[in-house]
Amino acid sequence: MSSAKITLAALPRPPLAVTSTLSFIILALLIAAGRWGTTDPLENPLPIFLWVFWWVIFTTIQALTGNLWPALNPWTGPLALLRRITRLPLGNRPILTLPASLGHFPAIALFFCFAWFELVSLAPEDPPGLTLVVGAYWLFTLVAMILFGEEAWNARGEPFAIYFRMIGMLAPIHRNDAGKMPAENTGKAGSSTHVTWPGQYCLESGTPPLGAAILILLSLGTASFDGFSETFTWLGFIGVNPLDFPGRSGVMSENTIGLLIAPFLLGGLYLAAVAGGAWLAGERSSKGMVELACRLVYSILPIAVAFHAAHYLTLMLVNGQYLLAILSDPFGLGWNLFGTAHWHVTTSFLTNLDGARKVWIAQTVIIVIGHCIGILLAHMLALRHFNTGRRAALSQIFLALAMVFYTVFGLWLLSTPSAG
Repeated sequence: MSSAKITLAALPRPPLAVTSTLSFIILALLIAAGRWGTTDPLENPLPIFLWVFWWVIFTTIQALTGNLWPALNPWTGPLALLRRITRLPLGNRPILTLPASLGHFPAIALFFCFAWFELVSLAPEDPPGLTLVVGAYWLFTLVAMILFGEEAWNARGEPFAIYFRMIGMLAPIHRNDAGKMPAENTGKAGSSTHVTWPGQYCLESGTPPLGAAILILLSLGTASFDGFSETFTWLGFIGVNPLDFPGRSGVMSENTIGLLIAPFLLGGLYLAAVAGGAWLAGERSSKGMVELACRLVYSILPIAVAFHAAHYLTLMLVNGQYLLAILSDPFGLGWNLFGTAHWHVTTSFLTNLDGARKVWIAQTVIIVIGHCIGILLAHMLALRHFNTGRRAALSQIFLALAMVFYTVFGLWLLSTPSAG
C-alpha cells in the first residue's frame, strides 16, 4: 500500500470550543424535546437523532472524513466556558490522577453499559427514559473530565472519544491537527488536509494500547450479537418460539448473558488466529504476540465499520425518513422549516423482492469491501512487524481464515430469518 498523499490547501477552521458549544446547545434542545415533547419515539427528535444520526450515520461518516468527535463532542465548549467564568483550570489541570493500573477499563465498562442499554434494556428509544440516560451520561463525563482532566479522560475513560479516534484512522482524508487535544487546536489556518489510501494512517501509527484494542473487539462483538440475537437460531437456542416473540422483557437475562459471551468468543477467535499465525512465522515470545495482536486490531476496524453500516442499513433507510420529517418540526409545534414535515415514510422497498434484493446486495458489497480492506491492511501491518514477506504471509494464514469465516457469518446474519 503506497504512502502517496495528495495535500489540499489549508483552510481555517473554527475553534473547537465554538463547534463543541454548538453541539452542546443542540444536545440540550434534544434533551428538552425528549423531556417535554411527544413520547412517540418515531416523532420525538431525541431517539431518532441519537440512534439513527449519531450512532449509525455519524459513525460511518468518520471512516470517510476522519475523526470529527473532538470538534463535535458536547463537553469541550462547556468546559471552556466554565474556565472563563470561574477562572479555574477546569479540565486542563486534573484534580485527581486516573490510576494507570486501570488502563482503558473505564472506557470498556462504559461501552459495554452503552451496548447493554441499546441492545438489551426494555425501552432504549423511550424519550423520557432516554432523556435521563443521556443527561446523566453528559453530566458524569463532565465531572470525570474536571476530576481527571479532559485529555486523560478522553484518552482512557470516554469510550466514544477512543472509538471514533480509531475509526477515523481508516479515513482517506486526514488533517494534521486531527490528533490534537481540544486545548491545542485554535482553529487557525495552517493545519493541512491530506487525501491518501484508506487505512494509511493505521500503518503510520504506533501500536495501540491493549485496552483500545479490546474496545474495538468489544464493539464488533456487541454489534455481532445484536444481529445474532434476533435470529431464529438464537431464539430457538434459548427456548423462545420466534413466531411468538415475547419482546425484550422475555429475553433480558438470556440476552445479557449472550452479550457478555459474544465479545469473548470473537476476541478469543481473533487472538487464537493471531497467535497461531505468529507461531508459524517464528514468533515465540508472548510479548511479541500481544504486540502483534494489538497492532493487527487496526485490520478489524474496516470490518467493524462495514458490519456496522450493513447491519444498520435498513434502520437508516427507514428511520432516516422519520429524521427528515422531524428536522422540519422538532418540537411538534406545526413548523415546516425545511419542507419535510409531512414526509410520507415508506417501507415499500423492503416489502417486494426486487427492493429487498437491492438492499441485500448493498449490504453484501459493504461487508465484502470492508473485509477486503481488512485483509490487505492486516498483511501490510504484518510486513512492518516481521520485515519479510514470507514471515508476514505465514502470520496471516489463520487470521485470513478467521476473516473469511466472519464474512460468511455476517452474510448469513443478513439473510437468515429474524424476529424482534
